[in-house]
Amino acid sequence: MQNFEQLIDCFHRQGESQYGGECINQREHALQTAWLAEQSGASGTLVAAALLHDVGHLLHHLPNDAPDKGIDDVHEQVGYDYLCNLFPDTVTEPVRLHVDAKRYLCAVDSSYYDQLSPPSVTSLHLQGGPMSQEEAAKFEANAHFQDAVSLRRWDDLAKDPERQTPPLDHYTSYLIASLTPEARHANGL
Repeated sequence: MQNFEQLIDCFHRQGESQYGGECINQREHALQTAWLAEQSGASGTLVAAALLHDVGHLLHHLPNDAPDKGIDDVHEQVGYDYLCNLFPDTVTEPVRLHVDAKRYLCAVDSSYYDQLSPPSVTSLHLQGGPMSQEEAAKFEANAHFQDAVSLRRWDDLAKDPERQTPPLDHYTSYLIASLTPEARHANGL
C-alpha cells in the first residue's frame, strides 16, 4: 500500500521542478489544473485526478529535457501505477488517459492541435501523435473518456505563470475524500 503522506511529500520535494519547458513548475501546474476543475464544478474525484494527473513526472528520475532528447517518460502510466493502491478508478483512469485524451482531441478537433504549446507538440509526437479513427472509437468506448477529455482541457489551460490558486493544503480534503476505504484505513485517515 502506498503511503498518502509520501504522495503529498512528492509535491513538496519535487514540485519546484520545471513543468516540461513551460513557464511554471510542476506544483503550480498541478494546482492550476485542480483549480480549473474545481471552478468548473467537477466532482471531487475529478478534482483529485486533476491535481494528480502529472504525479508521474514527480516520480521518475529522468531529466526535465527528456522529451527534447526523444524520450517519452510515460508519466501517465507511472502515475497510474503509483496511485492505484490509493484511489479508485474515478481518479486513476483520468490520470492514465489524459495523454490519450490529447491524442484523441488532435484527431477529432481540427483546431485543437494549433492550441498546443510547443512542449506539448513535442511530447505529442513521442506519445504516438493523433489517434487513428479506430483508436479514437476505442477511446470513446472507455467509461472514463469524458472525464479524461475534461482533464486534458484543464491541463492545457494550466500553464499561466500569473494565475493565483489556493495552496496544496486546500486540495488535501479532495484527496482524502477520494481515497479508497482500504487506503484511508491503512494510512490512519
